[in-house]
Amino acid sequence: MSELSSFFREMTGAVVLGVNPPVHDFTFFDLWAKPLGLLFLLDYLRERGNRVFLADCIFEGRTGELSFGRNAIRKTEIPKPAWLAAIPRRYHRFGLGEEDFRRLLESCPVPDYILVTSMMTYWYGGVFSCIDTLRQVFPGVPVILGGVYARLCPDHAKRSGADMIQTEPLDLEFSLPATDLYRGLRYGVLATTFGCPFRCEYCASRLLEPSYRRRNPGLVLEDAARQLSGGEVRDLAFYDDALLAGKERHFYPLLEALNERHPGTRFHSPNGLHVREIDDECAEMLKKRGFETLRLSFESSDPEMQRRGSDKTSDEEYVAALASLRKAGFSGGQLETYILAGVPGQSVESVERSIRFVLEHGGNPKIAEFSPVPGTPSFRRAAELLPGLTDEPLLSNKTVYSSYLAGNMSPPELQALKDLAKGQREGRSKKPKFAKRTAYYP
Repeated sequence: MSELSSFFREMTGAVVLGVNPPVHDFTFFDLWAKPLGLLFLLDYLRERGNRVFLADCIFEGRTGELSFGRNAIRKTEIPKPAWLAAIPRRYHRFGLGEEDFRRLLESCPVPDYILVTSMMTYWYGGVFSCIDTLRQVFPGVPVILGGVYARLCPDHAKRSGADMIQTEPLDLEFSLPATDLYRGLRYGVLATTFGCPFRCEYCASRLLEPSYRRRNPGLVLEDAARQLSGGEVRDLAFYDDALLAGKERHFYPLLEALNERHPGTRFHSPNGLHVREIDDECAEMLKKRGFETLRLSFESSDPEMQRRGSDKTSDEEYVAALASLRKAGFSGGQLETYILAGVPGQSVESVERSIRFVLEHGGNPKIAEFSPVPGTPSFRRAAELLPGLTDEPLLSNKTVYSSYLAGNMSPPELQALKDLAKGQREGRSKKPKFAKRTAYYP
């Protein structure tokens, strides 16, 4: 295990290049996605007298504009990895292509150190490809790998070719993320807290951030001001896992100050809001202070699934939250509600009931396909169904895990659930007989 806090504290006078790799996956969508951890670290190093640069393959690979400041991201079809070769879907590299990435690197000063971040464990293909290119363009320069994949799959990450791998939480005093390294950014991202007070069986938040703590409100406001100062940014997305926890003392004053200092800013919550915290006052605050996009964390109407999700909501609390949000003026289309599908031990019928419950009460259900996250109780259950998970992160890909690999549901069933959630048809197909799993992975 590697704890590199002391190494970074002692780094000074160096040229440091931060890299956000391309994504190798079946699908990818810019849901206000930025490598916030890497940006915090680059700012920390800059404050200690280092020169820092950023090569973000996702941002630099944008091809067009979407709503609320987001971007369409370039995709190039690539061969599927052997583990996923039998999946009847196309596989892509999202972000800069190999040659464009190489040209971007060649325009940067030769670094003394390269910091590569990582996100989803099953995106490691993009990480490996990125490090291989970095080795060719900057031979001999030390490469340090950090981020979610490196933290959750440290043994597998040793195959990446990195010289050092950050496997422990960094014990550093972060101030502001270095979002000013971007040029042409059309949205900003904010974290008002780190970690989460809940312990859901399928989430790794506590593994990645063992303690739940709030950022200094002054720093959050300074962070927002920096991102909004350029004039192109009108949208801010909150990255908090539990944005509304302790809302009266923490979030409400921050939101009031943001609204006063930056009127007209639109706010978004890509991470699900805990519906237990939403009453009439909260809904009114969200509406009047500029929230345009709400994701609600309901996940399931099944009592057993709710228990596995830390009992953080109930059917009654969800219905009450919807009523408050509608009363405040939010439309049904704005009230997107996450419904989990494919969790080990969860039946297709349970998912269907949850979707119908949300629809009946005027919500907008959105299927969130389960991905087994190493270190969680749900991962251990998933590995019992699919033992290869313990050695191969590609098998945890949310797009194919439950429907093609583990057999929790069939691809037609999953599509029927998605159709039902979109209101495209009532009912669903009968569960077909599942083919042998060896038809889908080696």
